[in-house]
Amino acid sequence: MLAEVDLSSGIYLLFFVLAIVAIIIVSVVAKFLGLWFQAFVSGTPISLFNIVGMSMRKIPPRVIVNARINTFKAGIKTITVADLETHYLAGGNVGNVVRAMIAADKANIPLTWRQATAIDLAGRDILDAVRTSVNPKVIDCPDSKHGEYIIAVAKDGVQLKCRARVTVRTNILQLVGGATEETIIARVGEGIVNAIGASETHLDVLASPQRISKLVLERGLDAQTAFEILSIDIADIGVGENIGARLRADQAESDKRIAQAKAEERRAMAVAMEQENTAKVIEMRSRVVEAEAQIPLAMAESFRSGNLGIMDYYRMKNVQADTAMRSSLATDEGHEHKK
Repeated sequence: MLAEVDLSSGIYLLFFVLAIVAIIIVSVVAKFLGLWFQAFVSGTPISLFNIVGMSMRKIPPRVIVNARINTFKAGIKTITVADLETHYLAGGNVGNVVRAMIAADKANIPLTWRQATAIDLAGRDILDAVRTSVNPKVIDCPDSKHGEYIIAVAKDGVQLKCRARVTVRTNILQLVGGATEETIIARVGEGIVNAIGASETHLDVLASPQRISKLVLERGLDAQTAFEILSIDIADIGVGENIGARLRADQAESDKRIAQAKAEERRAMAVAMEQENTAKVIEMRSRVVEAEAQIPLAMAESFRSGNLGIMDYYRMKNVQADTAMRSSLATDEGHEHKK
């Protein structure tokens, strides 16, 4: 009797455990059964084991199932569940890529799954890129980070301030590795500066601003970028400072200072030369005095040698006295004439 009771208790316990396991299994299966049925009725059947496997691989099944249904219903049947799982595991945005593929297909824009996933994994917004391909966007040049105007100077020295608007659309093939909006803004700014700088006068630019747009477009500024430039429009242009006049005034002031420095140099040289000539005159006078000091010595030597007599000496003294008197009289007459 006791054995029968133990057997019945064991059977009840077994049934209880099996019921719990069945409830767990049913709850787990029911969690994915709705997704399986949704895919089935949508015409894109995905096996229940595959859906369960997605969860075990840490992939959200609902994201993959919805993406598969959307692509299939949009007529893009080449994208498989494995492709969607692979892109998710690679860190991509599956929903964004799928929406971009559908938008590109409806707009007849050639875009493959490989290209779309590569662009998404490169960090670009593929959906925004496709939308820009359909609806071109306008880029302000310069943007708010680089000032209000592009400043350039024409050949006549007058400064011009202008602002442009660049209409672009995405170049899907250049999105991976292509330059961004910053490069477009920089290139357009450089082209505008060159175009204005090549103008003879600022009046030529003000009279026909479209010449700037034409010259800039001809330079092919969108090469190796992620965009294709459709048009460049000059939104605003104004006159700034007369840089040429200011530079000429500065040059004139600089030339004046140089001329003053050279004149001061010549004056200093003249003063130095005058001082040098004065020193030479003093030196010559000292030589004359020195030579005159030799005369008494020569006369004494002549007396000793007998070449000069006493009468000769007195005659010489008389001549000197007469000469001094005549010089004095001439000087006095000159003063009287001046008076």
